[in-house]
Amino acid sequence: MKLLLRIIGIGAVVIGAVWMLQGFNLMPGSFMTGDPKWAAYGGGLALLGVVLLVRGWERR
Repeated sequence: MKLLLRIIGIGAVVIGAVWMLQGFNLMPGSFMTGDPKWAAYGGGLALLGVVLLVRGWERR
């Protein structure tokens, strides 16, 4: 279960970072480019990914 949380967390951080870069118009090439709402969505997804990573590394 922890491995799955880590994998999903890493994916969420990477995808969130891409969405943020596109939303801030730093990575052109899609319909998301230059749209600030995608930067916000990306930030939220990256934050969720960090939470999942922390949960995946917790000791129980």
